[in-house]
Amino acid sequence: MDIVKNIIALRKKNHVSQEVIADALSVDTAVISNIENGKRELKVSEIEKIAKAIGVDVLYLITYPDVYEKKDNTIKEPIDAVLQIKLRSDKKEQVLKLIFGEANLEILNE
Repeated sequence: MDIVKNIIALRKKNHVSQEVIADALSVDTAVISNIENGKRELKVSEIEKIAKAIGVDVLYLITYPDVYEKKDNTIKEPIDAVLQIKLRSDKKEQVLKLIFGEANLEILNE
């Protein structure tokens, strides 16, 4: 992985000039030229600003040309869950009413 090569490729692909990146970093265009030519190290703090100036996600900038998609961790199917609570007997009925409502409480007690 060579992030500088990725910056150059994506900058050209997205038609973004060195001036735009220089403005985003508040530096002279010579600094961007030096970064791209390997004469100056790229700072980690600059990567997010460069990605934003190019119009890409930081992850895409780092992994280019590969594309990594974030996994969708949302649950698609209901999950069975068991909750066990120890209650004093005088609180049991109140909690059941809160959870199941009045009508369901009668069914549970039968």
